[in-house]
Amino acid sequence: MMVSVARSPDPSHDGAHMDSAAQRAGAVLTVDLGAVVENYRFLRKRAGGAVCAAVVKADAYGLGVDRIAPALARAGCRDFFVATLDEGMALRNVLGLGPRIAVLHGAPPRAEPDCLAAHLVPVLNGAEQLAAWRRLARDRGRSLPAILQVDTGMARFGFSQADLAHLLTAPDPFEGVALGLVMSHLACADTLDHPANAEQRVAFRSVRARLPGIPASLAASSGIFLGPEFHADLVRPGAALYGVNPQPGRPNPMRPVVRLQAHILQLRDVATGVGIGYGHAAVAHRPMRLAVVAAGYADGYLRSASGRGMAFAGPYPLSVLGRVSMDSLILDVTDVPPEHVPLGGCVDLIGPGHGLDAVAEAAGTIGYEVLTSLGARYHRIYREA
Repeated sequence: MMVSVARSPDPSHDGAHMDSAAQRAGAVLTVDLGAVVENYRFLRKRAGGAVCAAVVKADAYGLGVDRIAPALARAGCRDFFVATLDEGMALRNVLGLGPRIAVLHGAPPRAEPDCLAAHLVPVLNGAEQLAAWRRLARDRGRSLPAILQVDTGMARFGFSQADLAHLLTAPDPFEGVALGLVMSHLACADTLDHPANAEQRVAFRSVRARLPGIPASLAASSGIFLGPEFHADLVRPGAALYGVNPQPGRPNPMRPVVRLQAHILQLRDVATGVGIGYGHAAVAHRPMRLAVVAAGYADGYLRSASGRGMAFAGPYPLSVLGRVSMDSLILDVTDVPPEHVPLGGCVDLIGPGHGLDAVAEAAGTIGYEVLTSLGARYHRIYREA
């Protein structure tokens, strides 16, 4: 995982100027709600006439759904997607009764009444979920809202096309179900020229033809950038809202949302040949000055970044040395003027000019994993939209 170490030009982010709670914390995570809102507006515009929903599963990708979702609602978002029923129930308590909240996993068996009581819309992924939702509709004597998912080429969630064809042979396959949306999910949308994108678009067009008049959704974050023919009636961005590049290999059009800073706990000088960290995975090849930083794999600073991350203190290149520990990591600050890396000073783990995708690349993963791994020990600061 790559790391940028520098004094911030913003005094509120300088360790000497942080409030006492932030100063006590090993690390500080700042979430820019204004950037989330700007990303949402950008994606909404990019989607043309399609409705722009927001995917806020996994606690808004680790950033705090209780702060992210209300900011998006104030910006005009009326459709939210979560993964699980419990996520949906928690979000309903946050947002109140106005917005539509869809549960991507649908309602678990025998939990359908809980889903209904929380005014949530289940995504029906198979015949069993459809049958259970229809039974509940019969019991309640009214039609119940739902979303139908069809697999068009990912082999994950949804009715297969063969299952859908069989379902539609019934006289009234959706009796008691008010379908508000039919959706599918692209497997390769982050690869612009992947042939699977066109194949899934054709398959989804066939699905829509079998379900005329029902609004449709195919594109998530990356799919929005494949063009208008993928937009359908509703798009479902997730990671792009939080600053992850939806077009890997191309310039990132999204605003950065997170800044992660850790404190320097200790500075030490070591001689040539000294082993560094667990297993002596690194050895000083010259007299060196090291900085021990308060973040480790228990905080979501992935262990796969061991010995691979790069760092910067202003223009000065640094490196992450040896193995990432549970609560700390070690930086080479040998060539950095001391005033740039003072004891107790702040270290940018994710920051300006060194965003999520660069961090993820150095750790051999994707920005999604970096975001959702961010730890619970951070002191969190939210910049209002």
